[in-house]
Amino acid sequence: MLADAIRAENFRLWKNRTTLLWSTVFVPVMAVLFGAVGIFVMKASEAKIAADTKMPPEVMELISNTPINLAEAISTNASKMDNPALLLFVLIGAATLYAGDYRWETWRLISARNSRTNLLLGKLVVTALLSLIAMGLMMVAGIIETFIRAAVFERSLTFALTGEMFGHFLSGLALCWLRIVQFTMMGMLAAVATRSLLAALFVPLVVGVAQFFSPQVLSPMGVMPDAWQAILLNPGAAMDALKIAVLSPEGAPPLPDGLVLKSVVSMALWTVVPLAGALAWFNRQDLSKE
Repeated sequence: MLADAIRAENFRLWKNRTTLLWSTVFVPVMAVLFGAVGIFVMKASEAKIAADTKMPPEVMELISNTPINLAEAISTNASKMDNPALLLFVLIGAATLYAGDYRWETWRLISARNSRTNLLLGKLVVTALLSLIAMGLMMVAGIIETFIRAAVFERSLTFALTGEMFGHFLSGLALCWLRIVQFTMMGMLAAVATRSLLAALFVPLVVGVAQFFSPQVLSPMGVMPDAWQAILLNPGAAMDALKIAVLSPEGAPPLPDGLVLKSVVSMALWTVVPLAGALAWFNRQDLSKE
C-alpha cells in the first residue's frame, strides 16, 4: 500500500540524520548568520546610508525607526521560500531518497512487498514533506532575522494581520512548495534513468542553470521572454509570473496577455512529465541484479 511505502521512506529519512541536517537545517542557520552580519554592517553604515539620496526606498525602510509589522514580514518571506539555496539543499535529501535504493542495493528487498508505483510515489510524498519542513525552518529563520533587525535598529514590533496578508502567505507558501517539488522531479527521473545518486543531484542543477540563462540565449534568436518557447523552457520564470499574478506585489509591472496560461502549462509539464517518465521507466526496469 502507498501508506506503507510513505511510512517506510519517512522512517529511513529520519534515521539518516546527516541528510536531514543538510536538507533542512543548514540553509536557515546560514540565513540567520548572514542576515545578522548584514544588519550589523548596515547599522555601522547607517549615517552614510541615510545621507545618500540615491539609496533605494527598500534600503531606507530597513534603517527607519518605524514599527515592523511581523505579520507583513512573514507574509513577504513566504513567497521567497523557493530561493536557489533552499532548492539546492532540499535536492540533497530528494536525491538521497530517489537514488538511495540503487546505491544501497535494496530495491530487490522491498519491491516484492509493494508495487513499484507505490514505492516511487512514497518517495515523492516524503520529499514533499521534507520540503515543507525546510520551508518551515526558513520561516523561523526569517522571524529571528526580523527580531534581530528590530533590536539593532531599535524598532518596535507589531502584529497586524489582515485577510489579504494571510491569503498572500498561504498562496506564496503553496507556490514555493510547488516550485521545490517540481525542481526535484528532474532528480527523480535522473535517478531512475541512471541509477546514480550523483546524477540525481547534478542533473537538476545543470538543467536549472541552463533554464536560468535561457532568456539570454533565446533573445538573440528573436524569442521574447514571454513567448511560449521561453516560458516552456524555463519553469522558474513561469513561477515568477504566477507569483506576480497571484500576489500582485507592489511596483510589479503588468503581465503580458496569456502569460499566466503559459506559466501554468510550463509548471504542469515540468512537474507531470518527469514524474510520468520516472514511473514508466521504473515499472519496466530490471531490478533482479540490484
